[in-house]
Amino acid sequence: MLTVAALYHFTPFPDPDAIKAPLAKLACSQGVKGTLLLAREGINGTIAGTRQGIDAVLAHIRALPGCQGLVWKESTATEMPFGRMKVRVKPEIVTMGQPDVDPLASVGHYVEPKDWNDLISAPDVAVIDTRNDYEVEIGTFDGAVDPGTRSFRDFPAWWQQNKHRFHNKRIAMFCTGGIRCEKSTNYLISQGVEDVYHLQGGILKYLEDVPEADSKWQGECFVFDQRVSLGHGLRSGSYDMCHACRRPLSAQDKTRPEFEEGVSCHRCLPEYSDADRARFRERQRQVELAQARGTDHIGAVLNPKA
Repeated sequence: MLTVAALYHFTPFPDPDAIKAPLAKLACSQGVKGTLLLAREGINGTIAGTRQGIDAVLAHIRALPGCQGLVWKESTATEMPFGRMKVRVKPEIVTMGQPDVDPLASVGHYVEPKDWNDLISAPDVAVIDTRNDYEVEIGTFDGAVDPGTRSFRDFPAWWQQNKHRFHNKRIAMFCTGGIRCEKSTNYLISQGVEDVYHLQGGILKYLEDVPEADSKWQGECFVFDQRVSLGHGLRSGSYDMCHACRRPLSAQDKTRPEFEEGVSCHRCLPEYSDADRARFRERQRQVELAQARGTDHIGAVLNPKA
């Protein structure tokens, strides 16, 4: 059984490039795979490996300046959900495109999972899902507002167009692990919203802590790895993934005529050219050949848009 650790931490890194190589070297030496993003604002990512390997990487991160208080969420996987280890330096560890947003300055009021149901049941509370449209499609909280955004970068524009809908409302926001809410609640505070709340630990912590019988969560939670989705108790979900666009696919989606394994689905068919799909078919052929040999093919888990 492998350990999967999802983490983020906002702290100033004056030179994230200097952190990259030692972190990548350690992770690879421990057989840990996944993605870690570094920026001047901190670190974000999900990694998987043996208990020993994950502990070594987490200890290394916690030893970085300002990271002693790192908090992470763990789940398990029976198979490695990542193809390789990537450590990348980015302008932001989660892209919102708002240079004045600073989660270290202020964020919404943290609400523990055990108290979340009471908050979102209050009549004066509007619940907003800050995730992408394809994530919301497979699961969300009862009564949550879906902004219908294709990416987190679209959220500020959506808020400006829709903020009139939430006059005199307290705002409760949530996302997968919490990082998007760190920025979105800070953004709303900067826009003059006073009562903003944030599900501490995100959906993953809620699904881990709140019994299914008491849950207000409907569906499954999309995760950005080969497990695709998780349910209550962080059990593996029922969704597969389109390896062209990395979006979730139900069993029914895979019966649609637009679906071709490793090449296309009904969502991404218009988004790629015939030349793109020819490349995807060749990649899929190589994946199947590798599987027949009993080996892994890294192309099976790469995002062609990356």
